[in-house]
Amino acid sequence: MVAMIVKELAPTGVLRVGINLSNFLLVTGKAANGDPQGVAPDMGAEIARRLGVGVTYVPFPQPGPLADKVDTDTWDIGLIGAEPQRAEKIFFTKAYVEIQSTYVVPPGSPLKVIADVDKPGIKIACTARTAYGLWLERNIKHATIVWTETLDNSFDKFVADKLDALGGLKPKLMSEVKRMPGARILDGQFSAVQQAIGTSRKNSAAAPWLEAFSAEVKASGFVQGLIDTHKVVGLNVAGV
Repeated sequence: MVAMIVKELAPTGVLRVGINLSNFLLVTGKAANGDPQGVAPDMGAEIARRLGVGVTYVPFPQPGPLADKVDTDTWDIGLIGAEPQRAEKIFFTKAYVEIQSTYVVPPGSPLKVIADVDKPGIKIACTARTAYGLWLERNIKHATIVWTETLDNSFDKFVADKLDALGGLKPKLMSEVKRMPGARILDGQFSAVQQAIGTSRKNSAAAPWLEAFSAEVKASGFVQGLIDTHKVVGLNVAGV
């Protein structure tokens, strides 16, 4: 059974770990050799260690392109947000960490609570193909979403076009709000992005092994240890 798992997850003899570089909570640095550092790379390294194989990182600037490369012999596991659209082709474990998503509103905004945002005439700036963006795409019924390509572009668009709200990860919004005196972060969350371990749905032997691994590293305190080691604020261990 172990041999079959290794064959599925590391067919080249090395575990190729797809990493989303835009997630500043999960990727917090860069090693001297250029490898990404942080909670997500360390999770990948631990999986490789338990499989008894080496690890190599396959970086992507955004999660969408990473998800697109499933079944193209580019990566073996991908560490991104688990979303229904992505799950059509990618098996995801239960989340190992989660991140709150909410809105920033400009000074003097009449929007007071999360529910106020999804109203006719409201325009929301958001980065396309992010996990929280996919959630908004599925769930916003009345407001209009103004899509941008990058996190920085979403704030710039929010400001330049005088949009009503900016959707994003709460830790990132906590820094963005400082750039607009009088702006506010709405209390609560519209979603919690579920960061998980993904692999091709073809890997039928590896999927339950990865699920068990995810549950064990949460319960043992390993994931919390990574969060503490990398001094990440705004990242929480998902429900065990």
